[in-house]
Amino acid sequence: MDDKYSEEEVLGKAYDARLMKRLIHYLSPYKMQVIYAALLLVCTSIFTLARPLLTQYAIDNYVMPGDFDGLTIIAGLFIVIAGLNFIFQYFHFYLMYMTGQKVMYDIRSQIFKHLQRLSLSFFDKTPIGRLVTRLTTDVDALNEMFTSGVVTILGDILLLLGLATMMFVFDAKLALITLTIMPLLFITAFIFKIKAREGFRSIRILIAKINSFLQENITGMKIVQLFNREDKNYRQFERINADHLKAYLRTILYFSIFYPAVEVLSAVAITLIIWFGGLDILTNNLTWGQLVGFIMAAQMFYRPIEDLSEKYNILQSAMASSERIFKLLDKVDEIPDKPDAIAPAYVRGEIEFKNVWFAYKDEEWVLKDISFKVKEGEKVAVVGATGAGKTTVISLLTRFYQVQKGEILIDGINIEHITKESLRKHIGVVLQDVFLFSGSVRDNIALTNSKITDAELIRAAKDVHAHQFIEKLDRDYDEEVLERGSNFSTGQKQLISFARVLVYNPRILVLDEATSNIDTETEILIQKALNRLMHKRTSVIIAHRLSTIKNVERIIVMHKGRIREEGTHQQLLRKHGIYYKLYQLQYRDQETGVNAVANHNV
Repeated sequence: MDDKYSEEEVLGKAYDARLMKRLIHYLSPYKMQVIYAALLLVCTSIFTLARPLLTQYAIDNYVMPGDFDGLTIIAGLFIVIAGLNFIFQYFHFYLMYMTGQKVMYDIRSQIFKHLQRLSLSFFDKTPIGRLVTRLTTDVDALNEMFTSGVVTILGDILLLLGLATMMFVFDAKLALITLTIMPLLFITAFIFKIKAREGFRSIRILIAKINSFLQENITGMKIVQLFNREDKNYRQFERINADHLKAYLRTILYFSIFYPAVEVLSAVAITLIIWFGGLDILTNNLTWGQLVGFIMAAQMFYRPIEDLSEKYNILQSAMASSERIFKLLDKVDEIPDKPDAIAPAYVRGEIEFKNVWFAYKDEEWVLKDISFKVKEGEKVAVVGATGAGKTTVISLLTRFYQVQKGEILIDGINIEHITKESLRKHIGVVLQDVFLFSGSVRDNIALTNSKITDAELIRAAKDVHAHQFIEKLDRDYDEEVLERGSNFSTGQKQLISFARVLVYNPRILVLDEATSNIDTETEILIQKALNRLMHKRTSVIIAHRLSTIKNVERIIVMHKGRIREEGTHQQLLRKHGIYYKLYQLQYRDQETGVNAVANHNV
């Protein structure tokens, strides 16, 4: 089995005391509801047990003697019991399902809250689909356990004990004859358990494959259609889907055999009861009422056994799901705040990297002994070829990752001694790949921060020239943003992200390839805004397009994880080093493009 599906494959034990103890903890806030539900279940079990007894009493004391009035009273009592049973079952189911939904709400909230606090290195290694499964499928499995498992299992066991006692009270010999069928029943249930477990494991793995395949193909639909992969991808999906269908049909077959098998064994038991019970009636060792009451009890006796077999699968699935959920919840933040970390209300914006070394994996160093200083209010650009380590500098500055050697200072304070929340509050980052959330334009700029006024939001949008296109939208700032901002152009999304950062008024601005995906006209507008907005703010600009950073006060050139050159645009060009070569390559590419257009026009 593929490694990426190995976690979905494990179903686990039907009962794990360690996991159950943690799960029961979620019921603590709702313990009174659970207690009431359990008491109601006891009442319904008592009413269920009363039916064979009343039947036996009615036949022996009223039917056989021909007492119509007494029979009418018993019939009325039956109706009263049925009505009370309905009421108690209604409230039992309502309480348990309500409690199950509240527990699901609590667990999902806890998982989501925990996920938001994990470091980015965790998300680098964990597929998104698996995390979504934890929040949906696995939590649903727990809901089944809470609503149809824990309390109802106790009810089934209580009912079984009550029915077994009743059968022995009616007639010990018939009870022993009935129990002779039990070994066959347990063997049938055991075989079913094994086969059902295999079936559920296959279904779970294939559902994971379907989800993974769908996510990948829907996300990459543009490539699928560009390379005419529709038919080939359909055939791949059809194979996975067919495997899932076969696995499900196989599991249905097991259920189709098990339940009729239980009915057959139950029928055999009833046949033996009628045979031996009839002989006892002929010899006056048993009454008709006792025989009929015993048959009713025996028929009821097999239903909880069927239920317990199904509950076994529910528990087994729930234990496996809880194992996966707790494994996720037990993940610790790899970059926690120190106990004595501070939260400065104001920073000047001075940045310093001192002998910083960093590797994403082992000692495969991405940054090697990096040292530089950015003064308060200074505009510094970091350039270099792809893979030089430019973006890693930003990830370390915002503490998305932890440096292995060296230190990073802001205003002379090691950022490890500043809380992450406070640190990121003072740093505004604009990324190359802009992410917009579903919601409105207003929500995406303010990020639902109620402290940001409409005036501040509009002013920020005007500063980056986003207001010009936003006010032309049908609902201006209340315009709906579709998933990932698919109803906006790349330039518009970039402008919204600029407004998002600027409305928080950070002391430090970080622009990570912020203008690389914008057309020339939009870039000119943004450059005008940036020149004004970076005034008196410390600004770090990561750029491939060297034409956008000519006017910064200093340029740091990185190559293979090290700083190789440093200076102004003109100074670096005069050195004829790495920066000069990068600039010449870009200038030549631009010149080639211009000549190509000119030749085409001619």
